[in-house]
Amino acid sequence: MKKRGLYRRLAMNGIKGNRQLYLPHILASIGMVMLYFIITSLAESDVIRLMSGGDLAQELLMLGKGVIALFAAIFLFYTNSFLMKRRQKEFGLYNVLGMSKHNIARILIWESVLTAGIAIFGGIVLGIILYKLAELVLVQLISGDVTFTIELAWQAIPETALLFAIIFLLLFVFSLLKVRLTNPIELLKSESMGEKPPKANWFFGLLGAVILGFGYYLALTLESPMAMMMGFLLAAVLVMIGTYMLFMSGSVLMCRIMQKSKRYYYKPNHFVSVSSMTYRMKRNGAGLASICILLTAVLVMLSSTSSIMMGIEDILEDFYPRDLIVQFGTHKEVTDEQKEVVKSLAVDDDLETQNELEYEYIMTNGIFTDGNLALDYLYTDDDYVEVCAFDVDTYNRLNGSSETLGDGEILLYYSKSIDGSEINIDTLGTFAVKSEIEYPSFCPLQRTVYGMLVIVVDNLDVFNPIFDLLGDKGNEIYIYRMWWYGFDVPGLSESEQSYYYGTHGTPLLKETLGLYNTGINYHISWDSLARNRSDYYGLFGGLLFLGIFLSLLFVLSAVLIIYYKQISEGYEDASRFEIMQKVGMTKADIKKSINSQMLSVFLLPVVMAAVHIAFASPIMLKLLKMCGFMNTWLFLGIAAACLGVVVVVYTVVYKITSEAYYGIVSRR
Repeated sequence: MKKRGLYRRLAMNGIKGNRQLYLPHILASIGMVMLYFIITSLAESDVIRLMSGGDLAQELLMLGKGVIALFAAIFLFYTNSFLMKRRQKEFGLYNVLGMSKHNIARILIWESVLTAGIAIFGGIVLGIILYKLAELVLVQLISGDVTFTIELAWQAIPETALLFAIIFLLLFVFSLLKVRLTNPIELLKSESMGEKPPKANWFFGLLGAVILGFGYYLALTLESPMAMMMGFLLAAVLVMIGTYMLFMSGSVLMCRIMQKSKRYYYKPNHFVSVSSMTYRMKRNGAGLASICILLTAVLVMLSSTSSIMMGIEDILEDFYPRDLIVQFGTHKEVTDEQKEVVKSLAVDDDLETQNELEYEYIMTNGIFTDGNLALDYLYTDDDYVEVCAFDVDTYNRLNGSSETLGDGEILLYYSKSIDGSEINIDTLGTFAVKSEIEYPSFCPLQRTVYGMLVIVVDNLDVFNPIFDLLGDKGNEIYIYRMWWYGFDVPGLSESEQSYYYGTHGTPLLKETLGLYNTGINYHISWDSLARNRSDYYGLFGGLLFLGIFLSLLFVLSAVLIIYYKQISEGYEDASRFEIMQKVGMTKADIKKSINSQMLSVFLLPVVMAAVHIAFASPIMLKLLKMCGFMNTWLFLGIAAACLGVVVVVYTVVYKITSEAYYGIVSRR
């Protein structure tokens, strides 16, 4: 019993004696357990599931669970390696004094049990305490109804405990292998074993610059919507690889350049910091690159999700200008009788409607190249466009203008740029562009990253030759004569509007119009603003909530990388500063040296992260356009604000860790 108690006391003394390293590791573990528990609880909560839009939010949170679990495992292994490096000398001493590696393994078991127990128990308790706050934030983001009862998904407790118990078990196995595969003399000397001064690898650095440049090129030039998602992932991977290669080789080059500058290098505040950095640049570069990548990920997630949430009402207003919208079209002209049938189904006698609006237009798509419009389904082509055509009377009525058109003249809006003063449309011939117009606010096209072409003609009958070629059963080209009808229902709540949408709709409309099994091509859509608002808030609110949680996780990780880097380097540099103090270096000089290191190295990750987000902005804006977000200046403003917050947090964290570094080297 006493022997068993000895191992426990040695483990507790080891944790206390190294609390400067263990405390951040345990706190970070508690934070990761807490984040995973809260995400899991919300993803399985019946309260969230029953809210409008909650099911979409929960699907996103389920994906977030996997990301947090994977990242927590990777990062805890990363921090555990710092702990083991500092403890190896202590374990070597135990071994020399007569302890076998089996006895050391017993100490490691107790340390693992203690740290895992504190982390798992503390994380779950803290998660339970903060769960309601997280739920309220999520409910606010998805515009749900707030409840003040606490209903935890209790199954999240064993799930969270099991996951992190497995992670800590793997950490113990890794630590045990580290001790067993190293002989006692190597354990004793491990702390003093530095890196050999690396050589400046110009080829490695140049290759990293080329890879990074290609990633930037993809982000700036990708246009095709189908290629954009894969292109974004490829660009992100290339930027990550290029960043690591540049930091690992570029940091060596930077140190060599600073050493060759006699005016800079041979000063008390530069000499020690530069010479010590030179001997650990391989590890230093990898750590700085990791910080840069984490900061970039935070900027990308927060700026994109915050932008779309702040612009969500503009998106909804653009997509759904009326509470209820019906669109009906065929390959023939929509008749007055058909319109009356639709109206009779859409509007009950008891409903009070306002702001009724209706108009006709042509809906089609195709490939628009060099002024030639070929009607086609090839939406994967870079020149794919969605096309909407109005007659000039409709355009003037809805736009409040007084345009006139002569024979063969059109008004044109193109989302990109057009060369020349005429366009050619398949089957219809050539039209002269009288003038280019702004995008009409009433246009039913949902603005996305796809090209958009709005054509105003004298009369929609100009498209009849295309319909005559198609006939009733023609499917070669996607083109319809459409009738758009919408109205507001101020007397109904959003839930009632959603119910109203569900009790009417496409099947009933098809049956009443007699379109089943007739061979007539038709297009019908029936939309409710209320129904879609809940879906949009559920999707984008869930994305923002997940982005906030992942950003907290990544910031926590970046903070720990900076902290452990400062602490480990502080112990390594302590002997060097001790020697310099003996020959006249003051503590004020030590502080200047530390600040010099901050200015010369540690600002690089945040500067590089700012460069990454600048090059990523074009493709991020294109992806946001696929969701209907068009406010470029809002995105740029939010991205700049996020960068400012990251810079402030980064500076504060570095200042705090620099003080810890200073405390270690000055005590020696």
